[in-house]
Amino acid sequence: MRRNLALALALSAVLALGAAAIAFAASTTIVVGNLKLTFGGSIVPKALPKSTYVPVTSNIEGKIETTDGTHPSAFRETEVDVDKDIKVSVKGLPSCKLSQLVAVDTSGAKKACGTTILGSGLAHAEIAFPEQPAIKVASPITVFNGGEKGGKVTLLIHTFITVPVPAAIVTTVTIQKKGAGLHTVAKIPVIVGGSGSVLDFKFKLGRTYSYKGQKVGYLEARCPDGSFKVSVPKAVFKNEAHIPGVPATTILQGNLSIPCTPKG
Repeated sequence: MRRNLALALALSAVLALGAAAIAFAASTTIVVGNLKLTFGGSIVPKALPKSTYVPVTSNIEGKIETTDGTHPSAFRETEVDVDKDIKVSVKGLPSCKLSQLVAVDTSGAKKACGTTILGSGLAHAEIAFPEQPAIKVASPITVFNGGEKGGKVTLLIHTFITVPVPAAIVTTVTIQKKGAGLHTVAKIPVIVGGSGSVLDFKFKLGRTYSYKGQKVGYLEARCPDGSFKVSVPKAVFKNEAHIPGVPATTILQGNLSIPCTPKG
């Protein structure tokens, strides 16, 4: 891949956060300055009808690191455009409010909004305080349906860290139609006052349920041409820990093609 291209995953919303071992169906790795990013994903099942939309699950993984071993800039925002062969719907699903998630741990979040869950996984973050060894922390990821209003579907991605103090981190993702496809914006909050940065993430997104007597999916897809096109107009990283020699803001953009197999 060319320099200055990076990939962020559609759902986004990215936006998003896995495992140190990267084994994606589709992925890219890019180095910009000292920042190294690997993102990828897949759609399950891979074999899909050419014209009919059917429920699917998306597997999303990513890794953020530096070439010199220093603390990486914080992933703060991404925009993702997805082609018309993937669509989302939350009609008939209960929804969760941000206020129900911001001050609770994973167990509390599931207790408050368990009926709205759309996905789950695992993330790691690094906390870097000045003149102290960096601390790596793990956190479960739980994705909740935030509802639909004014043509926008909202996802609430909840993680919870226990170091240095217990704190919930809730990423808000909005999804709306753009042309024939989808436009997604994910905003990741500041972690530990700017000292925290996401290192990796891995989660599944998707849910099948009944609506008006029909089997439907939060995510539905078709495969007319063998791939799903994903474009990332903007992925923003902030040097909030003030690492010397690193730009205050790094903005990346790129593209990804996720393979599928047409059938029928």
